[in-house]
Amino acid sequence: MTHITTPFSPPLYIQRYQFVIDYVRTYRPRKVIDFGCAECVLLKKLRFHRNNIQLLVGVDIDRAVLLSRMRTLAPLMSDYLQPSDGPLTIELYEGSVTERDPCTRGFDLVTCVELIEHLELGDVESFSEVVFGYMAPGAVIVSTPNAEFNPLLPGLRGFRNHDHKFEWTRAEFQAWAHRVCGEYGYSVQFTGVGEALGHLRDVGFCTQIGVFQRNFDGLNWSMTNTERSEPSVYRLLYKVMYPSLCDNNIYQKTLVNEVLYEAEHLRQEWHKSENNNPHFYYHPSAEAVQYGAEGGAVEWQPVYQQGGTICVPLPRIWSSPRVRALCGTVQRLGEDLLENSRVRLNADGTMLILPADDEEEEEEKEEEEEEEEKVKTVSCVADKVEEDWDRELESSGNV
Repeated sequence: MTHITTPFSPPLYIQRYQFVIDYVRTYRPRKVIDFGCAECVLLKKLRFHRNNIQLLVGVDIDRAVLLSRMRTLAPLMSDYLQPSDGPLTIELYEGSVTERDPCTRGFDLVTCVELIEHLELGDVESFSEVVFGYMAPGAVIVSTPNAEFNPLLPGLRGFRNHDHKFEWTRAEFQAWAHRVCGEYGYSVQFTGVGEALGHLRDVGFCTQIGVFQRNFDGLNWSMTNTERSEPSVYRLLYKVMYPSLCDNNIYQKTLVNEVLYEAEHLRQEWHKSENNNPHFYYHPSAEAVQYGAEGGAVEWQPVYQQGGTICVPLPRIWSSPRVRALCGTVQRLGEDLLENSRVRLNADGTMLILPADDEEEEEEKEEEEEEEEKVKTVSCVADKVEEDWDRELESSGNV
């Protein structure tokens, strides 16, 4: 019997996760639930490639594994320094995919990566009814080993993992998938990852994948407006909400940080140029700040000194791409800064006032240091969750 002699590159488990990531990038689901999430590897990847995801849920029956890994899903320092535009909540539940729970309804995407083969054949029917009938998500991705590929794997005897209860051929997997589609109103496309080369390609992919789409007869497939219920069977083990600009407090702090950074940059430019560029001293009292309704072009205004302060025109600060992306218009920038105690504006709200010297504002510095101490950096080293066969290949150099 001919065996494959070269390893999969990238490794098979990475290809499976990448398949889900690519799907999320293309279809941009808002609510995603991963059954059999185990060590949360896919969840950790999706939080960095989340695109439009607002709710990310993991479910597994192994409570101990979830408790040992859940903190790896916590926000990192970078998530606080650069909050995302949209909200993200991550939840982990102890529970079984064969049990109904109201908190699992209303999802756009369900992923079951190398899960179904760990069920007893008698439980597959319950799995189908719960996922496709009760949950009725917009889409489902199911991956499972292709038994026809097994003879090509060197040293393999029996199933690929000691916990597998069965491994389907392509015909068996497709027969189950078509039956599910007929019963619950879905369509399915078959693909996979891990392809053999040359004449061995006839056995199909090492991992076969079914992508199920719910038939809505022209209705919007997104169910993100569905109200979620509290869990009645599953047990919530972990929940975290990521910082986002949807939270006004976070938005205000982020905006002010960017404004002060840009203003300090302009002040330093003024210090360097004050001897060579007399226009920095010019007081543009006759110049009006032009607030375009859509944040359009504004008249250029110089930074200038007035007494012991430096006056920085808001349009100059707004010209920073990061500030502009946050507030959109100069008018909104002024409105958002008006009530913020961390910044000082002139009487008509068109200038940011800074001290002319280089002394640090100690009170503000201490406040920022206190905030930083509250943020805990969590390691996000991706842990491999893989079949026994893949681990054997890794140990022998064939990863």
